[in-house]
Amino acid sequence: MKSELAGILDKYSKLNKEKSLPSISIDCVVFGFDTSSLKVLLVKLKGKDEWSLPGGYLWKNENLDEGAHRILEQRTGAKQIYLNQFKTFGRLNRSEYFFEGYPDDLWQKQRFVSVGYYALTNFAKVDPKVDELSDASEWKNVHELPNLMMDHEEIFNTALLELRKGLNYRPVGLNLLPEKFTMPELQKLYEIILDKSLNRGNFYRKMTKYGILKKLKETRKGGAHKAPNLYTFNLEVYNEALENGFKEAW
Repeated sequence: MKSELAGILDKYSKLNKEKSLPSISIDCVVFGFDTSSLKVLLVKLKGKDEWSLPGGYLWKNENLDEGAHRILEQRTGAKQIYLNQFKTFGRLNRSEYFFEGYPDDLWQKQRFVSVGYYALTNFAKVDPKVDELSDASEWKNVHELPNLMMDHEEIFNTALLELRKGLNYRPVGLNLLPEKFTMPELQKLYEIILDKSLNRGNFYRKMTKYGILKKLKETRKGGAHKAPNLYTFNLEVYNEALENGFKEAW
């Protein structure tokens, strides 16, 4: 008896043969942050035990970035997330075994080179949606990952490394922190992403040197200790650094 997933894959196989480019797929690693933890957005195919990264195929009439945003929205409901292309994955037989038992001409069973994208967003502001292919779309703690299909663990690990390396030359924090925040709050964000402690003095000097912060004439009220200064992002400088990078590393 034909499974529900087999019927859906067959339908999408025919559609993709008409509208998608052969041999190119896209996988999105979306990291979520909300005050105290780092998570990743995963989906689970119908009837399968393994989870996967949100992914899909590039249409003939779109560029890669458009395809990545479309796939992410279709598979998860996530919209307007800043995506960074970080690596391609083309190991031989990287996906064939997962579709063992399916017809050899099935679109999904062919060889694909996957273009990886990663992003960091506030997971409290993203309400994951389940699409026709999936039983679930959920945030998972990066330290408690379920089994991932095909080579998606390799893609995830590479994306996490690239996210951490990216802190050397691109800013983070916009839309992840309140509009007004303290330097310790910004440092905590970096420490959670990097999964290590940072020297407070070095962090302060480096962040102020980048010029992406505006020190406000306000302090955070409350608490037994001296009220810390509040900051906000200089959007013009922040966006320029996001586009062109910093000129020095951590």
